[in-house]
Amino acid sequence: MQLEAEKRERLFIGVPLTDDARRAIERSLPKKLPGKPVPPENWHFTLRFLGSTAADARDQVIQRLKFAACGAAFSIRFSELGAFPSAGRARILWLGIDEGVERMTQLAAIAEASARSAGFAAEAREYTPHLTLSRIDPPMSVRTLLTSKPRFGQLMTVDSLILYRSRLGGGPARYEEVTRISLSKP
Repeated sequence: MQLEAEKRERLFIGVPLTDDARRAIERSLPKKLPGKPVPPENWHFTLRFLGSTAADARDQVIQRLKFAACGAAFSIRFSELGAFPSAGRARILWLGIDEGVERMTQLAAIAEASARSAGFAAEAREYTPHLTLSRIDPPMSVRTLLTSKPRFGQLMTVDSLILYRSRLGGGPARYEEVTRISLSKP
């Protein structure tokens, strides 16, 4: 008798957007974005992508996040658009922040440490806090859009991080909250 394959979930650790921030960003964006725009309801800051994850590894990550010293809630301010890997050959159009970068990077380091202590391989790339707005395939130049310098400036309080489950298929990805870790009051 063959054992049933262990059920795995596609997971990531992220910071959610407030409804006010989401609406302000939508109002400030150009009407047409290049590539395939990410639906606004899916906007978030990814701190650490985990990928296909077994239940025991998921539970270990949750425990480590709950006991981590994530610190107090803090403010971020949205700044300007950017592109990965470059403006001339963009695959990702993103919105950055210019306030709260250090604290967001600290949260990403906590998420990374939690993942690694639960057995995940180290993340290869340095963390850059950004909100993915559009995925572009094939890559194209977005220099004109970036030099138009749309202004954002929206402030948002970051008061939690979330372990999300991502479900693919049948349209845009659907993100479900698995667990929420609240930051302490400032």
